Amino acid sequence: MTREALILVDLQNDFCPGGALAVPEGDAVIAVANALTPRFSLVVATEDQHPRGHLSFASSHPGKSVYDQIDLEGLPQVLWPDHCVAGTRGAELHPALDRTRIGHVVPKGTDRHIDSYSGFYDNGHRKATGLHDLLQREGATDLYVMGLATDYCVRWTALDAVKLGYRVFLIADGCRGVGLGPTDIDDALRDMRAAGVTLLPSSHFDD
Repeated sequence: MTREALILVDLQNDFCPGGALAVPEGDAVIAVANALTPRFSLVVATEDQHPRGHLSFASSHPGKSVYDQIDLEGLPQVLWPDHCVAGTRGAELHPALDRTRIGHVVPKGTDRHIDSYSGFYDNGHRKATGLHDLLQREGATDLYVMGLATDYCVRWTALDAVKLGYRVFLIADGCRGVGLGPTDIDDALRDMRAAGVTLLPSSHFDD
């Protein structure tokens, strides 16, 4: 039996214009989310919820700058501006997002020592966030993924979902990327397609 779920990745203030780690046009995806949520009986949002002094923050590494790359706990790590600190406005879901259909919110990035791009695991796949268990309890088989940012949290959420056995669809116009490198967004889309993710426009759901 098929059950579809919509996964809203990190639609938080800090990833939208005016935020600490603003994704270009990040707020443009909110309207897409609001149009799609009524079409799903299961909607789950993920959120970065970092403790202060998270080791993915450049401010935690004297002498390092934002977007430098380091080795963190044996993993490559981009150093980010302080963002989505738990308890701050930046960590909250965007105020224009209609939350009435969001049944579950899954926090990630809560361990100070390791980042968590994927909605399912930290970057080392050492700890699960609980998203997979939640989806299994709800009987989800097909995941429709959208949000921020294409080349980081959306990418790794979609790739992990495929590995976990879900059929995965990316709502392409419901995503925006960081684009630190000129090909990062295109590379992420290519990697997702190669893994078996199907790219769809939100108009796929139009009556």
